[in-house]
Amino acid sequence: MTPLLAKFQLHMDSMPLVAILRGLHPEQALPMGEAILNAGFHILEVPLNSPEPLRSIQILSTTFPNALVGAGTVTTAQQVRDIKAAGGQLIISPHLDDNVVCEAVNLGLISMPGVATPSEAFRAIALGANGLKLFPAEMISPAVVKSMRAVLPGAIRLIPVGGIGLHNMADYRKSGVSGFGIGSALFSPGKSVQAVGEAAANFVNAWRHSENT
Repeated sequence: MTPLLAKFQLHMDSMPLVAILRGLHPEQALPMGEAILNAGFHILEVPLNSPEPLRSIQILSTTFPNALVGAGTVTTAQQVRDIKAAGGQLIISPHLDDNVVCEAVNLGLISMPGVATPSEAFRAIALGANGLKLFPAEMISPAVVKSMRAVLPGAIRLIPVGGIGLHNMADYRKSGVSGFGIGSALFSPGKSVQAVGEAAANFVNAWRHSENT
């Protein structure tokens, strides 16, 4: 196991929540990252359709070396190379693209492609994906997740993304998910640092509480 994979596994075991910072500006990266990490998160994703995403990734990865920092909305192998050059360690896509997954694996990065069906899930696993982003979660109910979990390898991480909030985390967790990607319910460009920090703390508490539900 590589040090990066060990880091991914450690963070997923301790607090498997991915902060999706879509729309983050580089000047927001340090205060927002600090607020989210202080609340208990360990994993930060900057989607590539944000302003200057590589700069934000560079700031976050340099300032918070113990966190796992990466990019979302990754659609090409060249973007994977650019993300690594910026210090990113995690590659997340909204879809399954062989070239993206293989490039991430070849470069020793953590790969988490988007899947919505068992066929896509097994294809991603065969390519070497480290986790699966179940997207969009609005069309993948807890019942569907339970069915997928029954046939997928038990060690593979399943992370629903899309429409995840405090109201539905417990139901998804009962179905066998490994964590969550949390976007607009956590961060939006106009939200204050204090509000983002409070939202992050609420999600951390909800995850911990769902262990006992």
